[in-house]
Amino acid sequence: MKNRFTFLAGLLLILIVQPGIAKESPALKQLITESRARADIVETTQKAVVHIQVEKIYRTGSSGTPYNDPYDLFNDEFFDQFFPGWRHNRSQPGQPREFKQQGAGSGAIVDKEGHILTNNHVVGEADKIKVRLFDGREFDAKIVGTDPLTDIAVIKITAENLDVIPMGDSDDIRIGETVIAIGNPFGLSHTVTMGIVSAKGRSNVDIADYEDFIQTDAAINPGNSGGPLINLNGEVIGVNTAIFTRSGGYQGIGFSVPINMAKNVMNQLVKNGKVSRGWLGILLQDISHDLRQALDLKNSKGALVAEVTEDSPAEKAGLKRGDVIIKYNGKMINNAGHLKNKVGLTFPNTEVKLDVIRKGKIKSLTVKLGTRPSQAYASSGFTDTGNSLGMKVQNLTPDLAERFGYQRYKGGVVITNITPNSPAANAGLQVGYLVLEVNRAPIDNIKAFQKAIKSTSLEKGILLLIGTQNGAQYVIVKK
Repeated sequence: MKNRFTFLAGLLLILIVQPGIAKESPALKQLITESRARADIVETTQKAVVHIQVEKIYRTGSSGTPYNDPYDLFNDEFFDQFFPGWRHNRSQPGQPREFKQQGAGSGAIVDKEGHILTNNHVVGEADKIKVRLFDGREFDAKIVGTDPLTDIAVIKITAENLDVIPMGDSDDIRIGETVIAIGNPFGLSHTVTMGIVSAKGRSNVDIADYEDFIQTDAAINPGNSGGPLINLNGEVIGVNTAIFTRSGGYQGIGFSVPINMAKNVMNQLVKNGKVSRGWLGILLQDISHDLRQALDLKNSKGALVAEVTEDSPAEKAGLKRGDVIIKYNGKMINNAGHLKNKVGLTFPNTEVKLDVIRKGKIKSLTVKLGTRPSQAYASSGFTDTGNSLGMKVQNLTPDLAERFGYQRYKGGVVITNITPNSPAANAGLQVGYLVLEVNRAPIDNIKAFQKAIKSTSLEKGILLLIGTQNGAQYVIVKK
């Protein structure tokens, strides 16, 4: 940024000293042309960007006991980043009290009917929503639908002569491509910033359930949330959603929901008021370097099936634990998050083709997707492992299964003790986890566990299938 400023300042000085140079310098002519073209894009698109003000009202009884906890909403770090200036209004002690929390965000008008694309965390729990247009007009808005799983929401205003911003194709964007962000950071209406696409397909950043973020260094600050990320064709290619920050302000890393994902969600919200997603009924995990070696895979591409839900579409189609899904309808799968997004953006009851690696061979399966549920969910005694893993185990009893929520599992041994700084501890194992397999061999009890462990090598690594209350996953234990 400093170098860019120095360069532009130098050109400005040359123009002041030698105003005729612009006619003689092709490079300067191109710079001016590009600058004016960018300004033309902003001038057109910013008319469709709106400032959103939200208000949530909480009321308590005369006893002071709240019907709703006024600190539940908008009181986390995420809200602090994007909604500065929220406040509480209180009446006198002993009297009925009213709490008001206010925040602000951004959005983009996407059609003449007045539909506005924004974030769920901007409007999802609001009692009042007011929208201010670029021309100064203000309108009350209503929620058409929200989708917390992608953090996308659609609201609507009734107005005439609306400017609309066109939607592009986020699959076509390239890393390094110039992008523009427009929003209302810190209440500064229609602020424009510029940067590049820093990365694509960002997941595992713990912002939403379905993550496929565009990462950008275009400055995004509190209040930008819900605003558009625009390409140089003047098209929306992302919905600005979050920033990575240690200070609460801009640090060069922002995340936007790709417009293709947002458009899919928006169309369903406008048509049905809700989003229906395809469902396989499997738990997935990424393939680490150690897992790749243990499974004898050529690379780490694909998604590893850690668990198959009983009577699910996946089980009916023949998917098995340990399968590596490498293609979805002929398209290569990069990782678990990539496959999850593909399935989630496919309508239920759709037949899809999966290519999987099973025991070194590629197998094709056809699965008819189900509908994603609202919530995606022996004898006693213990022993040392006998192989310096640094843990003790106990057979899974009915009491232990009920205590830990392991009724879904038919066998396994429960970890009862972990030695600090041991291979088991370093692998992230914890007391209460359930060992289901050792190097792909099913474990029904302590005897089977001891037998399997004797034939393993910590130097090469031991592949364990671990069950938890949230499902199963593969873990490599090694020295």
